Amino acid sequence: MEKDQKKASDNNDLKDEKSESNKESIKQNDLDPKEKIKELEDKLTRNLAEMENQRRRFEKEKEDAFDYGGFAFARETLNLIDNLERSKKSLENDESLKNSNTLKKTLDHLEVINKDLISIFKKNNIEPILCINKKLDPNFHQAMMEIEDDQKEPGTIIQEIQKGFMMKDRLLRPALVAVSKKTEKNTKNETDDNKSKENQDKSINK
Repeated sequence: MEKDQKKASDNNDLKDEKSESNKESIKQNDLDPKEKIKELEDKLTRNLAEMENQRRRFEKEKEDAFDYGGFAFARETLNLIDNLERSKKSLENDESLKNSNTLKKTLDHLEVINKDLISIFKKNNIEPILCINKKLDPNFHQAMMEIEDDQKEPGTIIQEIQKGFMMKDRLLRPALVAVSKKTEKNTKNETDDNKSKENQDKSINK
């Protein structure tokens, strides 16, 4: 019985499809030649537009794959530079090696390797982000600490903790930095000056 019901349902679906198809056919037959041509032109224009959109999407995906295909690999490779920097600092802080020829030669070799890595990165459109004396930009920099410095405008980068890098116009990783802030003494003086100025203004207005 269930099979009969299913068969009847399928037959009804086929009838509905044929009915819709017949209606569409009748509708087209009712159109005069000019209207038919216009309808066909509209359909053709829509199809061509869709094809062009698909072509552009494909081209964009292909360009991105070519330009940024090694993005994840490049980001992982930055660990090499980090490890070199850590090795240099570790050797420089080793009291048993200070002022020795061994230390100087080792640091020189590490610097050569570091320069070679940076050169390879540049050839592949990977550039370090400039930081020192720049204003903090959250698009490229991440502030890790504040350091009191009255010689710099507040929010100026005065120390680079970890290098940041760009791959063409994309951020591989932000630079970790320390930014300047005014000393508490000067901040207090500025606050007192502002209050004094406000009181003077109020007195004049009276």
